[in-house]
Amino acid sequence: MKTRDALLFALDSLRGYHTRTGLMLLAMAIGVASVLLLTSLGEAARRYVLGEFASLGTNLVIVMPGRAETSGGNPAVVFGGTTRDLTLEDMQAMARSPGIRYVAPIALGSAAVSHQDLSREVPILGSTADLITIRHWQMAQGRFLPKGDVARGSPVTVLGLKVKEELFGSRRAIGEWVRIGDRRFRVIGVMASEGRSIGVDVQDVVIIPVASAQQLFNTQSLFRILVEARRREAIPRVIEHLKQTIRKRHQGEEDVTIITQDAVLATFDKILQALTLTVAGIAAISLAVAGILIMNVMLVAVSQRTTEIGLLKALGAPRRQIIGLFLTEAGLLSALGAGLGLFIGQLGSLAIGYFYPALPLGAPWWAFVAAIAVALGTGLLFSLLPARRAARLDPVQALARR
Repeated sequence: MKTRDALLFALDSLRGYHTRTGLMLLAMAIGVASVLLLTSLGEAARRYVLGEFASLGTNLVIVMPGRAETSGGNPAVVFGGTTRDLTLEDMQAMARSPGIRYVAPIALGSAAVSHQDLSREVPILGSTADLITIRHWQMAQGRFLPKGDVARGSPVTVLGLKVKEELFGSRRAIGEWVRIGDRRFRVIGVMASEGRSIGVDVQDVVIIPVASAQQLFNTQSLFRILVEARRREAIPRVIEHLKQTIRKRHQGEEDVTIITQDAVLATFDKILQALTLTVAGIAAISLAVAGILIMNVMLVAVSQRTTEIGLLKALGAPRRQIIGLFLTEAGLLSALGAGLGLFIGQLGSLAIGYFYPALPLGAPWWAFVAAIAVALGTGLLFSLLPARRAARLDPVQALARR
């Protein structure tokens, strides 16, 4: 029997039993669609998280006060010593390296911001003019913090868009004065950027010069120091420079934690890839269920088609050909179910993307290949038993429906 004849025979068999065919198609389609949808969601979560971290800046190195790990026998712990704070002097010493392009200190606190009769409590972020360049932020109006001596705090501020709307509404805020805590600041700009920065919404924050923030909160310590290397290849040298600078300034102690953007991205990437593979494996179980359904239905089909099988064997069809006909039918059924599942999965991804546009939905290429391969493999594997049972039928007994 030619391949074309086998395909036509399989199609006629599928068309002859609409309910049976529909159930098997539905089971296979649900399995494939589940794999695609869940891998698409997992991949979307991975892309979203990586995109959020990438928006923090490029070639970024973050210096935080305090060590991330502990060691036994530390005299500071025994005698109640404390870790040294990061200061503006530390930041200025760190900047003295040819491998560093920008350095921005971060001082973080909270205070009441008021204008006329309106007031609200907001996060206050103290920094320098380089922060907007490191973080790739955009201005909606006005300008960012001016360049100058970081140790001298000028009474100027940049408002997040939400803060501006709550204090000024539709009125122009540039040039107006606001009170932050017990000090007055002139508004010179309004942020346009969206997203989150160091745990706070960029649109819901007020930015002032770092020296002004230290005066406002009566502290000399810094929350973070952001360092941007000139090139990705220079990051290891920059980290070593930062460690040496801290050791020189902190009496030989390397009492800071230095993390890189690449390290954070790599960690999240591994976690989310494992999550994506896990949910894909869970969804693949539904394909196994679909394969079991195919096996059960085709076992029933063998008993319903004994006369047909007996006639084929009486005409001289060998066992191998009988098995091939059943496998062709199962393969065609699996392929049609996989195609329907791909269509349903894509529709589901489009629907989720419509309601959650922030998620970059889209299943990876390997999910399509894996879903189709598993669907075809499952269908053929679970149809092997019914095919072999059909091939073992005696033609005389089959024609007699025994």
